Amino acid sequence: MDQTEELTSLLVEFYERFSSWEQGVVRESGITLPQMHTLEVLGVAGDLRMKELAEKLGVTTGALTVLVDRLERAGLVARKPNERDRRSIQVGLTVDGRRYFEEHHKLHCQLSEDIAAALAPEEAPVFMHMLRRIITRL
Repeated sequence: MDQTEELTSLLVEFYERFSSWEQGVVRESGITLPQMHTLEVLGVAGDLRMKELAEKLGVTTGALTVLVDRLERAGLVARKPNERDRRSIQVGLTVDGRRYFEEHHKLHCQLSEDIAAALAPEEAPVFMHMLRRIITRL
């Protein structure tokens, strides 16, 4: 197997394992994975305009509207007018949404600790640097 094929195989295996872990964690929460990702982005970034949130999630504003509608009905997010631009709407977490985010974020942090523990101390910063480079090129 050449290097490209091996990298492809490793990436697919990592993706499958990470997706399986994420599905298992979210399954118990009662909301979907895209909904949890929406809460995660809002929990980290704070209130965002719909367009900004759609860009961060990599979805269309139409798809985001459906997601936000469902999260709003569940009492996890709230829409509010943007104070600087009254034509746009911002979305933010409610108290319950913040609780979901914090619980899920703790699990992400635990996974990050587990991954870092699999690396030598000098490898973790290098791994993070490589991830940043890859992310900026995708």
